[in-house]
Amino acid sequence: MAFDTFQEFLAMGGHARYVWSAWGLTAVLLLGAVLHARFERRQLMRQLKRRLRREAHQAGHAGGAQPIPTSRGRSTNEA
Repeated sequence: MAFDTFQEFLAMGGHARYVWSAWGLTAVLLLGAVLHARFERRQLMRQLKRRLRREAHQAGHAGGAQPIPTSRGRSTNEA
């Protein structure tokens, strides 16, 4: 084993400040990337739903109304 005690492991041979700050920064950046991706996906889904509603509304005025699918597989025109 490289370290005899847990205290030596945490000290990282006197380089703990650099080692643990690098690990911390990496964790923060990875977490930020995941959160940003989730935010972008949520925003895209909202935009797509808005676009579908707008297109269905325009199609309804042009002739026949089409049901808008929901996340549960039923259309909004069903009871």
